[in-house]
Amino acid sequence: MSDKKPDEEASSFGRRLQRYAKTTAGIGGLASRTAGRMLFGGALTDVATAADVARLLGRLRGPAMKIAQVAGSLPDVFPPEFAAELATLQTNAPPMGPAFVRRRMAAELGPDWQSKFKSFDMVPSAAASLGQVHRAVAKDGRALACKLQYPDMQSAVDADIAQIQTILSLQRTAVRAFDTSEIALEVAERVREELDYEREAGNMRLFHAMLDDAANISVPEPIAALSTRRLLTMTWLDGTPFRRAVDDAPLERRNAVAQALYTAWWLPLCRYGVIHGDAHLGNYSVRQDGGINLFDFGCVRVYAANEVAGFIDLYHALQARDEDAAVKAYARWGFRNADRELASKLNEWAQFVFAPVLDDRERTIGDGVNPFEAGPQRIWALKQRLGEGSIVRPPRSFVFVARALVGLGAALIHLKAKLNWHRLFVEMAKDFSADAVAERQCNVLLAAGLDHLHS
Repeated sequence: MSDKKPDEEASSFGRRLQRYAKTTAGIGGLASRTAGRMLFGGALTDVATAADVARLLGRLRGPAMKIAQVAGSLPDVFPPEFAAELATLQTNAPPMGPAFVRRRMAAELGPDWQSKFKSFDMVPSAAASLGQVHRAVAKDGRALACKLQYPDMQSAVDADIAQIQTILSLQRTAVRAFDTSEIALEVAERVREELDYEREAGNMRLFHAMLDDAANISVPEPIAALSTRRLLTMTWLDGTPFRRAVDDAPLERRNAVAQALYTAWWLPLCRYGVIHGDAHLGNYSVRQDGGINLFDFGCVRVYAANEVAGFIDLYHALQARDEDAAVKAYARWGFRNADRELASKLNEWAQFVFAPVLDDRERTIGDGVNPFEAGPQRIWALKQRLGEGSIVRPPRSFVFVARALVGLGAALIHLKAKLNWHRLFVEMAKDFSADAVAERQCNVLLAAGLDHLHS
């Protein structure tokens, strides 16, 4: 892969300042238009407002756009029409034009870049938060997908991270019982990693190695000769966008998709200590046989085996209703000053999240109760508990497990699949040991060439 090109993409104070101004102006205009609509009887969550949000975040790109991607994944949080507008950002963000594509491709592969492909479609097939995807055909006839990063993303990410950190700092001042300092560090590190497509290519190889035996999950193959730090070329995988493939599909098909999704997330964590941390619906497509294609490997978290053991131990503690075991599990996971008080608080969240895997029977994830109606009540109860006693300081390892659980849960709820989630989980976590996870993790990281990229 080619060396980094610092001149074109280097972060600078001026570019960050432009980003702040663009974000502030966009949000200010959005607020004014929304207020005007509400004066004339409109709602905060009407379709016009959602379309404005989608346009604004689509133009801004970068981490801010991921807010809408996550929001569009969550059923019943917003009215269907509002959520549908936000969901368009998952695969249909406003694209950059042909002039941009030619300039960026020449910067990455040289002025003769077109000669390196049999054909290259200048119109993107998808556009997302950090880059857009173009279909191409390799010289040997293979169908390819080329993910090309937008310009000035380093400046955009630096500016957005600074704003996120400011928000979290204000939150720490307002809610002293919940210390988000570790969360801020974790988010900043993971988002910055997403700019490095060489790292993402390694993550893709990592998931190939972990899911090699999972016939119902496909992962693209990166093409090193046609990739750089800001261009990632991979094999094209045919599939139908998630929503279009599963809406109104029979239960048998929805169950097949759900089982593939469940395996794609839980198996890497339980067996190798790895998660795909960006589990929104735009990162999956559905194969004709009901299997899935898994995309976008920028946000991948590798955990120490002992942290994974804490997560598995928590499951067993909840199953046994053993509070002392829960205290030990939280400590092993990385929570500081873990004691019965902290375990009692966090179990409000854990019981809600683990409920489907504690229940040994076929059921939907929500089991007749809409978790996005019950969820706010649980969150409110947790906030009330967090305000009592000593400060809770979630470890960095907690952040993307929680985020991925929300994204995976949203997809499974959307599917209305009915499976025995408990038995699926137990099968993937059977014979668990931290030593075995550490050994398997080392082997797959070496196989993916990631020993120098992941700590």
